[in-house]
Amino acid sequence: MKFNHSLDDMRSFCTVVRYGSFRQASIVLEMPLSTLSRRVAKLEENLGLRLLNRDAHRVQLTHAGQQYYKQSAPLFDELETIASCLLQDKTQAQGIIRIAAPVNFSNSILAPHFNDFLKQYPNIHLDLRLSNQAIDIEQEAIDIAFRIGEHSADHWIGRQLTDIGFVICSAANLDTSHIQTPKDLAEYPTVLCPPMFTWALQHSMSGEIQTHQPTANIRLKVDDIGLLTQAIKDGIGLGFIPDYDAQPLIQSGHLQRVLPEWNNQPRGCQMLYRDRDNMPHRMHLLIDFILKRFGK
Repeated sequence: MKFNHSLDDMRSFCTVVRYGSFRQASIVLEMPLSTLSRRVAKLEENLGLRLLNRDAHRVQLTHAGQQYYKQSAPLFDELETIASCLLQDKTQAQGIIRIAAPVNFSNSILAPHFNDFLKQYPNIHLDLRLSNQAIDIEQEAIDIAFRIGEHSADHWIGRQLTDIGFVICSAANLDTSHIQTPKDLAEYPTVLCPPMFTWALQHSMSGEIQTHQPTANIRLKVDDIGLLTQAIKDGIGLGFIPDYDAQPLIQSGHLQRVLPEWNNQPRGCQMLYRDRDNMPHRMHLLIDFILKRFGK
């Protein structure tokens, strides 16, 4: 049997029973008395049962009405509880935020920011999904994603955080004196980390742009910057690594920079999220926290 009444009809009936009066229920529901009466009558008509006996002074449940109210009222109590929980999401600093981010960028840059955020907001929990592959942020129900370079999340809001520079490095003891231009790089073994298969380079003085795309003598291909950096240190080949990883190792003498007058065209790092207006309070807090940190 197909029922044509709505949840509004059921809610109208339950409110009348709860307050024992059509007039009082109409005030609570902010609904005209005639509309309320019509909704309850429609519910009874659709069920084919009288639920309420009405007189000038009171309403009284029939036996069918008692059974119907007993089964229906808890549904609206549960809906109220759900609505209350959602309201807390909009106003309180609590709950889980699911985050997708690249592994190395998280380890080297984001980790201290995340930790400081967790210390400041003890009732917020972060669920980090770290991968150097572009995971499906829709399918994984990600709240906030960090992306380096181009991304395909067209319907997400993107906030630029920083530009990441990459530098060409080799082991400290490797003779690189013969490397004068990017074309000379082809003579040396290489280690690669996707998606940086093409190295876009620009001369710091002349502005000349050249690209180097290693195709031969690729000794190692790995999707982790840490392993890539270790391979470069161990003399496996030349590599293209983020400057925030390279600079400490260059200064400590573990790596040397190759072609220091050639800089890469920086890759932007963005923080992505779906909708700033309709999101839990905890996400507002994290977004503002990260933007302030990178703003400094």
